[in-house]
This record gives sequence, structure tokens and C-alpha cells, in this order.
Amino acid sequence: QVHLVESGGGLVQAGDSLRLSCEYSGDTICIQALGWYRQASGKERELVATITKGGWSDYAGSVEGRFTISRDNAKNTLYLQMNLLQPEDTAVYYCNARVEYCPWITETEIWGQGTLATVSS
Repeated sequence: QVHLVESGGGLVQAGDSLRLSCEYSGDTICIQALGWYRQASGKERELVATITKGGWSDYAGSVEGRFTISRDNAKNTLYLQMNLLQPEDTAVYYCNARVEYCPWITETEIWGQGTLATVSS
């Protein structure tokens, strides 16, 4: 199994920065990609950024240039550095792991519990 635990959310003002962390554990060799998603109140969950096992990253257009996804394999930790935060970035941020080639793990998408980031104007 794979387990994800996020941290780092909080309340900041517009223009400030936050860094989210996601510690992953368990059958980490089964993780093919990691990502951050967010869900604002009353809206559907949306992709923020992803990073593959090979290190390729991709971003939603709304955050490109402001957010940076990275991973530290030695620490089994995924990060999301969020700069120039705006009120519209307010959401619960979820860590996601895509799991493949490990048939003993029945779920292909693993989710953390989420961490709330609130940006005031």
C-alpha cells in the first residue's frame, strides 16, 4: 500500500508564499507519478501540478510561473512551493500518487487527507 500525508497549509495574505509537503510511504516503488490537486469551496477538484518518476513536471495554466512542484526521493517527500498567492488559490490541496505495476495494490490513484491553504486579500 501507499500512504500520503500532507502538511504546510495555513492562512496567508495575497502576494505571500507557502510551501506544502507530502510525505509518501509504503510501496513507494509502485509510484509512477505524484501530483497536487486542489478543491475550492463549491467547486470540483482540479489538477495543480504533476511530476513523473523521471522528474518531468507539468502545471495548470493558472499556476504556471508561480508554483513549483518538486520531490526529494531521499526523504520520500513531495513539495509544492506556492508564490505570489492570490485569493483564488484558496482551496484544500490534496497530494496524489498514481500507482502502477503492483497488482497487490487495488487502487491506482491514492489520495492524502488534504491541507487547507487560505489566501486573504
